[in-house]
Amino acid sequence: MPTTGGVESPSAMDEATDGALLLAWKSGDVQAFSALVGRHRSALLAHARSLLGRGGPAEDAVQETLLKLAHKPPKLPAEASGPALSGWLHQVLRRECLDTRRGEKRRQRREREAAPDEAVAGGQEQVEATDTKEAVERGLELLSPDQREVIALRLFGEKSYGEIAAITGKKVGTVGWLISEGLARLADELAHLLPGQKSSVGAEVR
Repeated sequence: MPTTGGVESPSAMDEATDGALLLAWKSGDVQAFSALVGRHRSALLAHARSLLGRGGPAEDAVQETLLKLAHKPPKLPAEASGPALSGWLHQVLRRECLDTRRGEKRRQRREREAAPDEAVAGGQEQVEATDTKEAVERGLELLSPDQREVIALRLFGEKSYGEIAAITGKKVGTVGWLISEGLARLADELAHLLPGQKSSVGAEVR
């Protein structure tokens, strides 16, 4: 595949729509694909970590999602802006994460059946958060999976309630309730994780 295409300069890359970058990538412009990865990877990783936790599986799910984008990208018009491609990416990522989670549950079940007498003791590691972002990530781990996912999409992916509903398959009202309840608990957790600091997480606005 050739390595030059339709979006030429770095500044043009920054200003180009996702649709234009996709068309450039389909024409062989590798830099256009790199621009798409740079634009969306951070939000995808936050979403993956909300479902799989921090570590290799979340990174792998993001990588698989980007590979799907590379090999079989969606058809978008050149004027298509961020939400169109972002929604597609997060839906693909969510399926990858849920498949990974199901596979992990099957593996754990097989291990329990193979060693029924093995006692597994676990404890929650206490880690001091050195800044608000780290504290938020720690607090998210204490929420329910549904709350964790929608809040990660809202805070890190900057998705609207409607976009979150489309990605997760939940009703908009359910998304709003999960975010409201999750943020209330998250604010309480941050009060413990960051003693003496006032959290602004509870001030979420649609």
